[in-house]
Formats: sequence, C-alpha cells, structure tokens
Amino acid sequence: MHPDHTPQRAVEVHHPTPIPPPVVHSAPVVPVQPGTVPAVASVVLPDGRVVTGYAIDHPQPQPVAAKPAVSRTAVNVALGGVGFLAVCGGLLLLTSFIAALTAFIGQLIILAAVIFGGWIAVQVLGASGHKGATTVNIRKAVIKRNHFHG
Repeated sequence: MHPDHTPQRAVEVHHPTPIPPPVVHSAPVVPVQPGTVPAVASVVLPDGRVVTGYAIDHPQPQPVAAKPAVSRTAVNVALGGVGFLAVCGGLLLLTSFIAALTAFIGQLIILAAVIFGGWIAVQVLGASGHKGATTVNIRKAVIKRNHFHG
C-alpha cells in the first residue's frame, strides 16, 4: 500500500513523569579517631613523581584446612578390590558363555542324531516294507466315490 492510502490513526502522546529527588536527611557526622594512626607511605614513580598515601593492610583470608593425605595402602586396597571385581565379572561371563556354547553343541549333536536316525529308519523300513504290504502311489491314484483306481 502507498502511504497516501493508509488509514489515519489517532496518535497518543505520552509525557514522562518526573521523579522527585530523594529526600536527604542529614545525619550528624561524628569524627571517629582510629585506634592507631596508619603509617604514611611514599612511592616514587618511574617518571619521578612521588605519590604519598596511607598503607592499607589487606585482610588475610582464612587458612584452608589441609586435606588429609590418602595412604598408599588404602589406594592399593581400593584398586585391588576393583581389579578383583572385574576379574570375577569376567569369569562369570566366561563361565556363562562356556555353558551356553556347551548347550548349543549338545543341541546340534541331538539334532544330528535325530536326522541320522530318521534316515536310517527310512532305509531299514523302506527296504523291508515290500514283503507283504501293498504300496499305493498317491500321485497316480484317482479318487472316485471313495474307491482308489490306479
């Protein structure tokens, strides 16, 4: 839209509200004499000027309590315990793996025995089955009124 075609809106003008200055109550100034008069120190700057002032003692921080030393024996015992637990966990995993592998091999042996036994049974029963039995070839048989016709 062009500025000529924009609708006119009423403009509000906000004037800031002045903040009144704070009321200052004068407290009586009581001079306090220091317990000891600090020493005046003078410092000569590299350019030859002399700066004079009072030396201020900086407050010293409280000493930090020293941490007690850890004995080497305690560290060795802790590391030995961690190592022992790691070895025990590894042996437990190894034992579980060996047990699972043994069970898997046992299952393979049983499966091989079943398959081999079934093959032998088919060979034995298939050879001796022709003596007195009737063999029906189902692929060639025709079922008609509950009678087989071959």
